[in-house]
Amino acid sequence: MRFSRNATGTLFVGGALSLTLAALAYPAMLGLDKVSSDGDRIIAQTEWGPLTESDRDFVVKVRAAGLWEYPLGQIALKKGTTPEVVTAGEHLVDGHAALDASCRRIAPLLNITLPNVASPQQEGFIVTISNKSGKDFDSELANTMRMTHGAIFNTIAKVRSTTKNSLIRELANQANDTVLDHIMVLEATGLVNFEQTLHMQTSPPKLPESDLTPPPPSGRQPMVVLTPPPTATSTPIAIPGEPAPSPQTPDPQQAPAPQQSPSPQVG
Repeated sequence: MRFSRNATGTLFVGGALSLTLAALAYPAMLGLDKVSSDGDRIIAQTEWGPLTESDRDFVVKVRAAGLWEYPLGQIALKKGTTPEVVTAGEHLVDGHAALDASCRRIAPLLNITLPNVASPQQEGFIVTISNKSGKDFDSELANTMRMTHGAIFNTIAKVRSTTKNSLIRELANQANDTVLDHIMVLEATGLVNFEQTLHMQTSPPKLPESDLTPPPPSGRQPMVVLTPPPTATSTPIAIPGEPAPSPQTPDPQQAPAPQQSPSPQVG
C-alpha cells in the first residue's frame, strides 16, 4: 500500500489495498452521494492524477447504467420482435459487460464504492419496459434507452474533456465508443421518435435526488457482476501494470453464471 500527504495535507493513495485509510480520511467519498455540488472539487490525489467529484460520480453512473441496461438487453434478446431490436439487445449486453468490468477494476484503485443495484428511477425503467410485449416492448425499449444514452453521452464528453485522471480518461474513452454504438443500434430499429425522445432528454422530469441515486451496497452483499456473452467483442480498459484484457478473458472477480452474478468482493 502506498500513501502520503502533499503540502496541503491531501491524502495521496495508490493501489487497491488503500481503501481503509482513504475511508477514514474521506468518509463521504466512499458513499454514493455527492460530497458537494462542486464537480471540480478534488476529493483525492492518486497516482493516476487528481480525482474530482465529477470523476467519482461518473464511475458510479457508468456502473449504475449497466445494472439496468444489461438486464434489459438480455430481455430484448428474448422479447424483441425484429432482428434490429435483438441486435440492439446483443450490443447492450456486450458493451455494458465490458464497461462493468472496467468500473470494477478501477474502483478499488481510486477508492470508489460502486452500487450493486441501479437507482429507483432506473429500476422503474426495467419494470415499465419489461412489462411490455410485442411492438410496445420494442418501442418502449428503443425510445427510453435512446433518451438515457443521449443524456449520458453529453456527460461523457464533459468528463473526458476536463478530467486530469488517466484512469477516468480511459473509462470515458470506452464509454464514449460504447454509448455511441448503442445510440446507433437503437436508432437502427426505426422506432425512435426523435421529437419526443430529444424533448425528454433535454427536459427531464424533476425527481428527488433519492430517486436518481443508487442505494449504497450492503456490506454483506456480494458484488453483482455483468457476465460477458460468449461472443463478446467489447474489451475492458487496460490497467497499467496488468495484462491487457481481451473480450473473453475470465474476470478474476467474475462468477461463472451467464446472468447477473455475484462475486466474493464488494468494491
